[in-house]
Amino acid sequence: MIRLETERLCLRDYVESDFEAYYKLKTDDETMYYMQDIRLDDLETAKAEFEEVLADMESEHRKFYFLHMETKDTHEQVGSIGYTLVDETPVGKIVHLGYFIYPKFWGNGYTTEALKKVFEFAFTENNVYRVTTGCLKENTRSERVMQKNGMIKEAEHVDYEWHDGRMKTRLEYRLLKKEWEQ
Repeated sequence: MIRLETERLCLRDYVESDFEAYYKLKTDDETMYYMQDIRLDDLETAKAEFEEVLADMESEHRKFYFLHMETKDTHEQVGSIGYTLVDETPVGKIVHLGYFIYPKFWGNGYTTEALKKVFEFAFTENNVYRVTTGCLKENTRSERVMQKNGMIKEAEHVDYEWHDGRMKTRLEYRLLKKEWEQ
């Protein structure tokens, strides 16, 4: 079981008793505004997805490394952060990163703090070689988290994604293990 700690946060694998918190987070309109492709709409779908998450954690070929984020002092759920395995290569894993945080925690540095710890785990303990992620250009807070953690912008795709009734520009970032080590 993965359990990581920062100054203010505990990042850990989900457990069965986290289902209500998981469901609440993934159905929250404001939290999931930029993550509509993984937003959940109903209880049955959420239960099935959560069971898959728990089963994957036990798998020899784990694919999902998303962690429950909570404050250390009050154990209040902050959000979720982690990555999905995209490929395994001779030099290490290639993963796609994501995070979604309740609005009440935005602007307090929690995501930046958590991501720093996730990178440490990924590159030193989980044989990750390359991390990719992205966001819509208008989501400047998310982009700032990437920049603060040393990620490098690779692309800007103009009118790339249909979101909230119109085409929007998407930014893509990366971080290689050797870049992180520097």
